[in-house]
Amino acid sequence: MITPDDFERMFAAYNAQDVEGVLAFFAEDAIFDLAAGTDLCGERFEGKPAIREVFIKAFGKVEHLHYEPTDTRIAGDKAYCEQRRRETLKTGGISDRLIIDVLTFRDQQIIHKTTYWKN
Repeated sequence: MITPDDFERMFAAYNAQDVEGVLAFFAEDAIFDLAAGTDLCGERFEGKPAIREVFIKAFGKVEHLHYEPTDTRIAGDKAYCEQRRRETLKTGGISDRLIIDVLTFRDQQIIHKTTYWKN
């Protein structure tokens, strides 16, 4: 079962912009649904190689990134993570979002991540 300590390690990897550290939490066959996109689910990425590219691209756009978890609830194989994400873009802009991730786990690895945000 996933634990609050696992989430602390995951957020540390995000804040360090450590692509491989973040990917260590994902199963090989994971699905990641971003908040934005043309499909009902947002934009979908399937499999660890596709998800790796998402994080390489996202982390490559920022100078500084900070995820601050505000609430995490674990219920069986699901977790609901509320967080605030602040980033300084390489272009000089600032992004500040409230996010909720809905995560489904199998064998302590994420098999489905759906992200929703407000900004």
